[in-house]
Amino acid sequence: MAVITRYVVVRNGIEYEPVFTDKKEAEAYDRMLEAAEQLADLIHGADLDPPVDDATVKAIAVYLAENGPQVTAILKGVKPVAALDQPDDTGQPVQTSPKSSPRSGKSKSKDA
Repeated sequence: MAVITRYVVVRNGIEYEPVFTDKKEAEAYDRMLEAAEQLADLIHGADLDPPVDDATVKAIAVYLAENGPQVTAILKGVKPVAALDQPDDTGQPVQTSPKSSPRSGKSKSKDA
């Protein structure tokens, strides 16, 4: 008779598939689900127009969390931009333009 240890990720009383035979893999999957939850909360708080249904938000959040290293590489070096600052004299928010990029399309060549 063989004894097999299996790890199941349970979040909020729900058992998730797959079942793992390695504890580290199960913990990594649990961390990915936690990241997906946080991403979904971020997306829900975005007040998107048009509104996005919960199933779509969850699918996008899980996809982003599963591909965390690629997402991190894409976002590396991105600085937060304040899209809306203080209201102007009319009470309307003023949209700020991002600072000009140092890359103006002109490149200096060492040969020139």
